[in-house]
Amino acid sequence: MEDALLLHRLQFAFTATYHYLFPQLTMGLALLIVILKWVSLRTGKEIYNTGARFWGKIFAINFAVGVVTGIPMEFEFGTNWARFSTYAGGVIGQTLAMEGVFAFFLESSFLGLFLFGEKRLGPKLHFLSAFLVFLGSWISGYFIIVTNAWMQHPVGYAAGPNGTLMLSSFADLLLNPWALWQYLHNMTGAVVTGSFCVASTGAYYLLARRDEEYGKIFVRTGVIAGLISSLLLAFPTGDAQGKNVAHSQPAALAAMEGLFRTENGAPLVLIGQPDMEKKRLDNPLHVPEMLSFLTYNRWGAQVKGLDAFPADTWPTNIPLLYYSYHIMVGLGTIFILITAAGSWLLWRKRAYASRAFLWIVMLSFPFPFIANSAGWITAELGRQPWLVYGLLRTPAGTSATVSAGNTLFTLLGFLGLYFVIGVLFLLLVMKAIGAGPAHVAQHERD
Repeated sequence: MEDALLLHRLQFAFTATYHYLFPQLTMGLALLIVILKWVSLRTGKEIYNTGARFWGKIFAINFAVGVVTGIPMEFEFGTNWARFSTYAGGVIGQTLAMEGVFAFFLESSFLGLFLFGEKRLGPKLHFLSAFLVFLGSWISGYFIIVTNAWMQHPVGYAAGPNGTLMLSSFADLLLNPWALWQYLHNMTGAVVTGSFCVASTGAYYLLARRDEEYGKIFVRTGVIAGLISSLLLAFPTGDAQGKNVAHSQPAALAAMEGLFRTENGAPLVLIGQPDMEKKRLDNPLHVPEMLSFLTYNRWGAQVKGLDAFPADTWPTNIPLLYYSYHIMVGLGTIFILITAAGSWLLWRKRAYASRAFLWIVMLSFPFPFIANSAGWITAELGRQPWLVYGLLRTPAGTSATVSAGNTLFTLLGFLGLYFVIGVLFLLLVMKAIGAGPAHVAQHERD
């Protein structure tokens, strides 16, 4: 049974993590495409419209792969997590259905109009189609976040027949205080991903001395949007989400920070290695009293360590949770430094000529994907050992009739299939970037 549970968790973790590589770029690009379209309308410069259509092609490729990789997760709720679906389906089924029926169809319908309807729609209606694609993708994100937030902080439910849960307040579900800050934090993270991809592509064009006017637009747009979103990622969204964790999941906060003992004036650990045998951090580098201040706005405030909670309520993999959290925070800090330096160079009119900066930007595009994945790993590991926090433990949510062998077989199948899909995705995106925005402009003239 334990082997089956481990494989159920590994399969869902793999499919969810792999899938989210695509929606984060979709949601980030959606906003940037709207910005480029708006600038084109405001200035009358066709180059911005062509840039928006160029990123619309990459958006479409990314969207298609995101849909394909997301479908298996819906089935896994029934195949691998049937008891969880039975227990909580009366609540989370509402938001998952609304995401598919409303947001997904809004996004996909107007994406078709954006890609193929510009000549018939005209500039203003084409901008509206881009805005509705953005709106659909961000509404879709909200419904998914609400679903996850309910598992983190269950609200608006009542006991139903046979020990299941029923929705008692739809408003409480949609306005879950956990969901609001989690959503804003997640979406700013998506904008960071989109910004770095746009800026890194622009940096590539400038370094290659091709499509240079587009390269300058992409670098400028990506750097400025990246700076704003990176700052918002840290404060207020990251700060507020951290306070949510401190209030509702204090054991998770202690594990994330490597705080094994309750302390007044708790330090903020920058570097250290958790030693689970001795219940301590090895080689810590920390800022005194900073954790207390960030959590409770008081330097000497008490922060509960893991020693304040029963061991069976601790997150089940504390080292991985600790490292995931610190990778997320560390990369977030690096994003602020890169985009702040880029904004300064833009102001000094030196960004496009600084090859060192352009190389840094071009090579940094994978890191937002890593940071966002680490953030989701932090959220999901922090919720453990619960599927629904405080209500349903993870082992109680699995499908009792699905064996470890069956799950291993399908996991290996997903590994192979997703590898092929990933290669095809990279080839298509590389082809689009290789053709460049000028190819889009030529196609429009033809």
